[in-house]
Amino acid sequence: MRVGLLNNLRAGRSGAQVARALALLRNHPDVVHVETDSARVLPEALVEFTRREVDVLVVNGGDGTLQYALTELLTNPDFERVRYVAPLRGGRTNMTAMDLGAHADPVAGLGGLLDAAASGRLAERFVSRPVLQVLSSRRDADQYGMFFGMGVLRRAVELVHRTFAPGQQGVFGAGLVTAALVAKMFWRPTDGILAPDKAEISLDGKPMTDAEFYLVCASSLEHLFLRMNPFWGSGPGGVRFTALASRARRIAAATPGILRGRPRQFVSAANGYTSENADRATLRMGSGFTIDGEIFAPEPDELVTVAADRRIQFVRA
Repeated sequence: MRVGLLNNLRAGRSGAQVARALALLRNHPDVVHVETDSARVLPEALVEFTRREVDVLVVNGGDGTLQYALTELLTNPDFERVRYVAPLRGGRTNMTAMDLGAHADPVAGLGGLLDAAASGRLAERFVSRPVLQVLSSRRDADQYGMFFGMGVLRRAVELVHRTFAPGQQGVFGAGLVTAALVAKMFWRPTDGILAPDKAEISLDGKPMTDAEFYLVCASSLEHLFLRMNPFWGSGPGGVRFTALASRARRIAAATPGILRGRPRQFVSAANGYTSENADRATLRMGSGFTIDGEIFAPEPDELVTVAADRRIQFVRA
């Protein structure tokens, strides 16, 4: 299998780390290497990988870079040859790479992956996962990613971007903001960043009774950053979905168990907490959303469908 490395120079890692990666590649001249300073020029990079017959795409960037890559790979038939994706922990936030078990040092992870490919042991690192497809009635292109959030989650991402320097916008910034917002939520604010958003939501065609939510999230990951796992629903669906309604009771007592995916007995749909594994979630809303840390601005009366009909063969790096 031929390996290609996409190196996003603006993903948040140091110049020294980029230099280490380039030094490693000098010992692997068969690896196709493309550098970019923006995830938005990925189509041109993927054209080069396809032309050079790359099978395994290694993404040295964060969750945002990976989100752009997955969207291009799954919407453009010209890129079907790239069958495997290996995310490195090379960005400010690396939820997907961490969930797959990637090495904490992206250069070491790349080296291990190249050694496995050279010795024919790459299959030992395969991890098949569903990918979220996000379709919108108000946007031209479908999007693919591993995490979808609306409500306080979208505004929290914006707050992190405004508050912290680029080098602190990863787990450090997200962790601080999440802790602060969860603490403030105990007082049930009605305006500002923690105000509930209106939404009409259906899971597999079944409407939810609530119409205002503090947060809604969906993912196909097993764990989010800081090993959080706020999903406890059952069923075979690939969309792990959780919603916290504005009427939710005893939020302070519920939060620790929710973050571990082990809620207390009173955390139920009857009390404003919903968690299910669905094939499809449909949301009519006007509040915007985030996919893997990328912000999608509010659109009026937007109908969004989140499904998980496609799978990617990831490679642990």
